[in-house]
Amino acid sequence: MANLREAQKRMTRRLLLESGLELFKAKGYAATTVDDVAKAAGTTRVTFYAYFPSRSRLMKALIDEQLNESLQRVRSPEHGSTAQDLVATVAEGTPEAIGAWLRRTAEAWPAIRPIIRIGREAAVIEPDLEDLVDRWLEEAIGDIEDGLERAGRFEPHQRRFRGVLAMAELDFVAQHWDGSDWKLTRDQMLDELAASWVRLLT
Repeated sequence: MANLREAQKRMTRRLLLESGLELFKAKGYAATTVDDVAKAAGTTRVTFYAYFPSRSRLMKALIDEQLNESLQRVRSPEHGSTAQDLVATVAEGTPEAIGAWLRRTAEAWPAIRPIIRIGREAAVIEPDLEDLVDRWLEEAIGDIEDGLERAGRFEPHQRRFRGVLAMAELDFVAQHWDGSDWKLTRDQMLDELAASWVRLLT
């Protein structure tokens, strides 16, 4: 019986997260209320608050859980979360490894892009979410720094900034590639991005 109750709790929480994400995408973060999310999940505001103390905590969970799950990031004491495959790819440093990692990551863009956009919208409204997306990006920058350190590449003071530049490129491309007229196919764009990463990180 206890196992069934736990499964129901997990399912309710998952429904709240999924309903919140869909409403945030459709209506925007500012226009979506706790009542909207609860109703869409087939529950009540009392139940919502049993899982999330506020709408902003739901948004934080979308970044911490849904986004990390999409990118196979796991909890890490050093950075908050880490993607060991990114650390290993940067440490290997070959054009083939970097290109393959970027292509795998690009497959997740349709899932992660809305969460990042909503997170940035929410940060304008909610003081406690002000640097939510930036903190998450810092975790990925930490992975790049770790990969460069593992490989013994560049001076210690250069590693973090090279990670900043690489993630800034990736974030911009991921957020804009489908709505921009860059005169490139998706494959060409990924080739150019990979070439830029190779120059930055190897």
